[in-house]
Amino acid sequence: MITSIVRQLRPAIAVLFVLTLITGIFYPLAVTAVAQIAFPSQANGSLVTVNGTVVGSTLIGQTFEDPRYLWGRPSAAGAGYDANASSGSNLAPTSKKLIDRVTADLDRLRAANGDGPVPVDLLTTSGSGLDPSISPEGARYQAARIAAARGIPVTDVQAAIDRHTDHPLLGLLGPDSVNVLLVNLDLDGDLK
Repeated sequence: MITSIVRQLRPAIAVLFVLTLITGIFYPLAVTAVAQIAFPSQANGSLVTVNGTVVGSTLIGQTFEDPRYLWGRPSAAGAGYDANASSGSNLAPTSKKLIDRVTADLDRLRAANGDGPVPVDLLTTSGSGLDPSISPEGARYQAARIAAARGIPVTDVQAAIDRHTDHPLLGLLGPDSVNVLLVNLDLDGDLK
């Protein structure tokens, strides 16, 4: 009886061991090696460096509050763009806390940029709370403020926005988006 059980368990344990090696070690190592060779920047987090110092990632937003910079979406991730607390706010449309936050953000944006219509992505958080991009409309809405704060023509700000506007793959998959960090680094003259 016991030898029969051992005979049945031996192939099961061998298959478990072999599959663990294949799917737990060899396959992840192979995928990592291919990613490092084919897409090294993306495989290492799409980090952005300035003068040898990492200043951020094109995949995770940052808080910018200075009028000289493009501002991103509000973040519900922790204290703002905290990757350890990535999430949406999960507040209902009738939530007083959400209404107060949106109202305060609307007032702040209008005070800084004028009374025109505010693009919705500047008032709403993303599902992850880490969104690094805004809509081209959200970026253009801020161009006059940035130009005035920097003492440069609005066309220079718009040109930086245009340089860092990503278009959907094949014109189909998703909307146009503007990477906030890249525009700000471009305006500072830090992108080569």
